Amino acid sequence: MGKVIIISGPAGVGKNTVADQLCRQVALRRVVTATTRKARPGETDGRDYIFLSEEEFRQRLANGEFLEHAEVHGNLYGTPRDQVDEALAANEDCLLLIDVQGAMQVKAVHPDAMLIFLDAPDTGTLGERLAERSTEDEDERRRRLETAAAERQYRNQYDHSVVNDELARTVTEVRHLVTDGRRHDTGGQD
Repeated sequence: MGKVIIISGPAGVGKNTVADQLCRQVALRRVVTATTRKARPGETDGRDYIFLSEEEFRQRLANGEFLEHAEVHGNLYGTPRDQVDEALAANEDCLLLIDVQGAMQVKAVHPDAMLIFLDAPDTGTLGERLAERSTEDEDERRRRLETAAAERQYRNQYDHSVVNDELARTVTEVRHLVTDGRRHDTGGQD
């Protein structure tokens, strides 16, 4: 049976960048999150996110189509249940990039899920990364930094915590966690 691997962390910490690199190195099915958030420049529907209207999202939620859901920064996010079920049924590990609220919901359903908390070296670095990506105004960046402080309170509920201070090192560390976790789950057989 496949395993659920979750990466969470503050906005701007590099979750997508780490996940993109990780998926090039390790066989993982990346689950595409549904959201009511507007697409950012360069994002593609169905690849980066499944972009839905609030009405569409709420209908899917009412139909039980999400494994987890949460409101984050004023937008709704949800993990499509069918993507996770299909991966696990095919004995594939699946990667979810979700917030801490969602991670706790998934852990309740999949207690063997591996939770990895990705963080920046410090709040100043996180603020710089948010400013560099230029997708939020100053007020929104401030809100996201406040949310980051709250999210960090969940770190101790994660199996692993990784500081994203240098991309290659971070990806290597996360890759080792994932592959070592596979060996442990299969009694040493990969």
